[in-house]
Amino acid sequence: MTGFGRAEGVVNDRKVTVEVRSVNSKQLDLFLKVPQMLREKEAELRGMAAEAIVRGKAEVTVNAELMHAEKRTSFDRQLVKAYHDELKSIAAEVDPTATTDLLALVLRMPDVSNTQRDVLSDEEWLSIRALVADALRAFQDFRSNEGQRLHDELAHRVAQVTDQMDQIEVLDVGRTERTRERLRSKLAELQAAVDQDRFEQELVFYLEKLDVTEEKVRLRAHCTYFLETLGAEDAQGRKLGFIGQEMGREINTLGSKANDATIQRCVVLMKDELEKIKEQVLNVL
Repeated sequence: MTGFGRAEGVVNDRKVTVEVRSVNSKQLDLFLKVPQMLREKEAELRGMAAEAIVRGKAEVTVNAELMHAEKRTSFDRQLVKAYHDELKSIAAEVDPTATTDLLALVLRMPDVSNTQRDVLSDEEWLSIRALVADALRAFQDFRSNEGQRLHDELAHRVAQVTDQMDQIEVLDVGRTERTRERLRSKLAELQAAVDQDRFEQELVFYLEKLDVTEEKVRLRAHCTYFLETLGAEDAQGRKLGFIGQEMGREINTLGSKANDATIQRCVVLMKDELEKIKEQVLNVL
């Protein structure tokens, strides 16, 4: 979701700069900063930005600077003179020796100055709108490049998980029989008299609890679904996060049921890869 885009140009003696930035967020959190002359167009600009950005904590800034000095404020000379004459007359009556700066007081009186307001023409608006669109396109290009890197990174991490699954498949062969023989050996060491039928029943129940076939099948299915979703065109960040959670559940269950030190090492490596996947998924739109 991180991204940056910039565009600038000259619009009627103004240098207009548009910048778009975003970082990760669960939803769209958009802050728009525009000059006064664009206030009436803020809703349309916000709509353009929301459609392009989709998700993330984003900031869109439009800055317009005059390229040449221009008189922006005018004074009502007659009103200034009238205020000054009246204050001067009052001062002469109240305290002729006073040294108050009457002109400074006058300039703070209401209606003596008038600041020109920028009026945005249709032609200027179309030019500025085009610059905003250019900045948003640059922003999307930045995201696309970043997205390709993330795609490759996530695909590599999932491949690492499936590689560990292949190792577990090999290690799981004969694990049930090894467990059976280990339990028989322990009984032989104890020289305990047991009912063989009852022993076999309990052994079957115990070995069923250690069986990880379902977990292996589901984990492989989740990995496949993750890669399929990763290749989709639409924004899939939230879905990838949910699939990652399901992968974590199967890995944890597999680790708790395996009861095998070598398999546990594979599980630890899968957990490590999954944490890296979850970190990177936060960057996916």
